[in-house]
Amino acid sequence: MENDRGIEPIGKEARNLNGMDFFLLWAGAAVSLAEIWAGGLLVPLGFLSGSLVIIIGHVIGNTPLAIGGMIGSRTGIPTMVAVRPSFGVRGSYFPTVLNLVQLVGWTGVMLWIGGQAAQAVWPFPGMGTKGWILIAGVATTVWALVGHRYWKWLQRIAVTALLVLCCVMTFVILHKYGLNRLMAASSKGSMPVMLGLDLVIAMPISWLPLVCDYSRYGKGTRSAFWGTWVGYFLVSSWMYVIGLGAALATKTATPDSMVLKLMVDLGLLLPALIIVLFSTFTTTFLDIYSTAVSALNIWPGLGERRGSLACGMLGTALALLFPAAAYEDFLLLIGSVFCPLFGVVLADYFFLRKQRYFESGLGGKGTYWYLNGFNPSAFVAWGIGFGLYLLLQRQTTWGSSIPSLVAAGMIYLVLMALFAGPPKFAAREKGKKA
Repeated sequence: MENDRGIEPIGKEARNLNGMDFFLLWAGAAVSLAEIWAGGLLVPLGFLSGSLVIIIGHVIGNTPLAIGGMIGSRTGIPTMVAVRPSFGVRGSYFPTVLNLVQLVGWTGVMLWIGGQAAQAVWPFPGMGTKGWILIAGVATTVWALVGHRYWKWLQRIAVTALLVLCCVMTFVILHKYGLNRLMAASSKGSMPVMLGLDLVIAMPISWLPLVCDYSRYGKGTRSAFWGTWVGYFLVSSWMYVIGLGAALATKTATPDSMVLKLMVDLGLLLPALIIVLFSTFTTTFLDIYSTAVSALNIWPGLGERRGSLACGMLGTALALLFPAAAYEDFLLLIGSVFCPLFGVVLADYFFLRKQRYFESGLGGKGTYWYLNGFNPSAFVAWGIGFGLYLLLQRQTTWGSSIPSLVAAGMIYLVLMALFAGPPKFAAREKGKKA
């Protein structure tokens, strides 16, 4: 099976995901209590302005996500391997390690959140929250282990059920509070529109380090692009609006918990529990599987199954031992480095190399080696982009995600033009010069 191929490109015979499969895959990633909670952060904007910011932010943020996925659907390689041409073979190891840390960490966060929510809906006899964490950890790890051939069926069943239940959840909110009340609800405090946009944009951008791990299984680039873009756009926007509406109506900082409580109070205990568990499965298995795939960039012989099992166990242990608040800020800091990093990667693939990757192999001392395996231009551009991200985040209200991504990409192209010269390509076909 493809699970033991290491970092080799996925062949056409193993690519079995169509546009609807990608729609359901990314819709499943978006059905998350964390996204409902994030929508509640936009309360100072009010319902109408907040909803508009949610839509615009997802249009902006989803576009780099889906464009990044094009690299995987065209080359058949996972995301961290796609970093090699711009950062160098050895240079790609550094972002890979950061990605491993954040993915294991986010696995623990999502399992902890899911366990807490499940316990609030239906207390686990004897073990409490830890019992739900164990169940969620085992189920999510198994989900990641079964492989992409079965994901399409699991996602079709689970995500379809989740979307139906989310319709019920939306109806509960509207029935309880009414649309007119939500639109008229007042809020305390103020928030610059650009800061609100950044809070929305950051969510789809956070999936960039994973997107090629799944798009490489796409039957076609167009279907993978639009399935990813539309699936995440529609459902993530929906979850944000639910969180915003619930937070405005109830004046709570935890709209995710409030929505579930409303469902339980109306006798919808089982649907509420299914939402908690299935949303944890469909989101967190992506973190577990991508941890394994990312690790292959450094240790190709590890194998996807062993890597997924290791991540599932580590993430579950993390959720059992530490509350999410103990390391969530640290994970957000790590995640912020990937905005400028993918500014470099996208600029390299689409503008510098004209969408021609790995024509001479995946790497070695003759390919993407630069200076002892590192490309200094990429690291300089990345560092400047990251510094700009922190500066904008702390000193202005302009937003930081997209400006740092664009700036890093532009700086990289300038540095490469000044110090590296035009890239060399292998011939595409016999007898044809590149």
